[in-house]
Amino acid sequence: MPDAEGHPTVEEFDFQLVLKALADPLRYHVVATLARQSLDTERTCTSFGLPVGKSTRTHHFRVLREAGLVRQVDRGNSRAARLRREEIERRFPGLLRLVAENEPPPGAVTID
Repeated sequence: MPDAEGHPTVEEFDFQLVLKALADPLRYHVVATLARQSLDTERTCTSFGLPVGKSTRTHHFRVLREAGLVRQVDRGNSRAARLRREEIERRFPGLLRLVAENEPPPGAVTID
């Protein structure tokens, strides 16, 4: 059962939900960016510069959180996201390496 903030346990990670979360280019970009950064990197949701409004950005991070890809922490008037690197690697070995190495170059994917 997910915790009070909606983070599933490792055993609850669902591969189809993870794939659906990664199917969106903006969410893929967030995960690929975090996967290429240091292990303890924590970034605010706005720091990714996603070209969407606040409610859409909130939706994207909720999808990532519910899939188990990120852990979000309240930081006053914003939320910070951290990749659940160790848990993802335990459940889906090699996935983050593939995501980090295969992000389409900027402009290769059109974002509606």
